[in-house]
Amino acid sequence: MVDVPAPQGDGVRVKVKAAGICGSDLHMIEHGATMGVTLGHELAGELADGTPVAIEPLEPCGQCAACAVGDYNLCRMAPAMIVGIMRDGGMADELLVPPRCIVPLPHGVAARDASLVEPLGVAVHGFRKVGLHGGQRVAVVGGGSIGLCAVAAARFAGVTDVGLEARYDAQRAAGERLGAAPIDGEYDVVVECAGSDSAVNRVCELAKPGAVVILLSSYWGPLTLPAFLVMLKEIRLQPSSMYGRHSAGRDIEGAAALLAANPEIPRALITHRLPLEAAPEAFAIARDRKAGAIKVVLEP
Repeated sequence: MVDVPAPQGDGVRVKVKAAGICGSDLHMIEHGATMGVTLGHELAGELADGTPVAIEPLEPCGQCAACAVGDYNLCRMAPAMIVGIMRDGGMADELLVPPRCIVPLPHGVAARDASLVEPLGVAVHGFRKVGLHGGQRVAVVGGGSIGLCAVAAARFAGVTDVGLEARYDAQRAAGERLGAAPIDGEYDVVVECAGSDSAVNRVCELAKPGAVVILLSSYWGPLTLPAFLVMLKEIRLQPSSMYGRHSAGRDIEGAAALLAANPEIPRALITHRLPLEAAPEAFAIARDRKAGAIKVVLEP
């Protein structure tokens, strides 16, 4: 915890109400890769007039070919555009963001719950990439916050048959609250949300012939792919990163609508809320998945 001056310059001032701890935050701290910036890319707060908002934590160039077609997650600026990664983020009392980052919240969604809009946006984007529809069977491997967001997003898309394979009891219980069942058989769409070789092997086992596997995890090193199984089943691998824009709007806006439609999501995912000054304790809790932590949120 450090004291820093209030942010100055151009942008919209947001008083932070919630900042979630992501697995990538833990990874960056563990490897000393925080670049001296304030962390926090899962965040929500209030504008000067009290309007509750979520934040899409991207500042793309807006000029490259990817930005022009709405794929600004693929902007040439790469990680340098991510608030809370290479730019000061939301684990602070307030921050300044460009107007494009503001995500209006639907009626009934509280700012203290809306840091979940960002990870929900990751899941919404991944399913959009593969054209998910309600008639498919979906399996999710990995019961962390991204995996549980994938369960919620699949159900929101009209999928009635969603399976979840999770390591810890708290994750399985949260999945059940969101409408997931134990894994059973093969699936049309399988989502990898654990970020390990064993998880990649497992999703390929669960994929039926001709299925699609969505790689929704963040990967920090090489993966071993069960290439024979991928070839034999003609599995389609779909990497997915962050979120973008399509003809109906931004993925992040779809995530806000999802949160509004299912008030059970914050109750199932947010297991701990701590004040900003308790950040060291909050990060220790977030590391201990065995103790039941799923999403730990800082509330300045």
